[in-house]
Amino acid sequence: MKTIQGPAIFLAQFVGDAAPFNSLDAIAGWAAGLGYKAVQIPSWDSRLIDLQRAAESQTYCDEITGTLAAHGLVISELSSHLQGQLVAVHPAYDAGFDGFAAPEVRGNPQARQQWAVAQLHLAARASQRLGLKAHATFSGALAWPYFYSWPPRPAGLIEEAFDELARRWKPILDAFDAAGVDVGYEIHPGEDLHDGVSYEMFLERVGNHPRANLLYDPSHFVLQQLDYLAYIDHYHERIKLFHVKDAEFNPSGKQGVYGGFQSWINRAGRFRSLGDGQVDFGAVFSKMAQYDFGGWAVLEWECCLKHPEDGAREGAQFIAEHIIRVADRAFDDFAAGEVDREGNRRMLGLR
Repeated sequence: MKTIQGPAIFLAQFVGDAAPFNSLDAIAGWAAGLGYKAVQIPSWDSRLIDLQRAAESQTYCDEITGTLAAHGLVISELSSHLQGQLVAVHPAYDAGFDGFAAPEVRGNPQARQQWAVAQLHLAARASQRLGLKAHATFSGALAWPYFYSWPPRPAGLIEEAFDELARRWKPILDAFDAAGVDVGYEIHPGEDLHDGVSYEMFLERVGNHPRANLLYDPSHFVLQQLDYLAYIDHYHERIKLFHVKDAEFNPSGKQGVYGGFQSWINRAGRFRSLGDGQVDFGAVFSKMAQYDFGGWAVLEWECCLKHPEDGAREGAQFIAEHIIRVADRAFDDFAAGEVDREGNRRMLGLR
């Protein structure tokens, strides 16, 4: 059995222009000081990593790992959430997502999509050079505007969307396979891969690709009212990454899962700092240990109330206290005897 690694922290919500959040060395010192053992790096933020250099230069990758090692840290994974989103964008979201792309391809959906695909290929090679085994991303979405079937969807619309999504991702998955790295899709509202059924629709279309795997984040399932523990039972063989994020869902007579177009603080479903929401992390970590998950437990801080630095400080201790050091023997081994086949046969009444 494997013990989950951690605590780790996703840096996307913390990186900024002010020290200590404005360089990899400085933010690494901050994270290590809180008790983190690894960082998940957003590959789009040049303050932390130059993705193209990382894909092309082993020397540069060694410098990155050396910078982190000086603080007692390693990289858990790279993330390409923003680039993955741009692999597939419905025209309704062109303006909203355009800012995710490099300036030179904004306003040009075709060029933007090609740039995003190229970014994923760079991420595969960079992950390989950095010695990583998994990568975090989003799937993007073509069908999301039609998630609620009113007006009734034309026959074949969703099937066509998933066929195209699979066509776009298959070469990317092949590139990650060549690099020996698993792709972990964060199952997330706003993505075509937003629950177990939609993931299975995609998985079938990419031929059950061995690299088309999952990033598990229970907070999104609380907001959808999906059983986040049974989900682990269903998909544990495909779960390669783990975001530790809390959430709560408090429906009222006025709003439910759709949130009434309210701000995060006024929604029935909202993200919270670890321990402040409704996720049963004792049960989650037990399930992950049961199914031998040996990857990193990565804090993703998102909260509509608490300051991020407080959430990060508390999150390191919270994760450390929930990691289960798995047993190396059965608790009743003391009462076990040697294998005695003849004795066993006698106990069973066999001669």
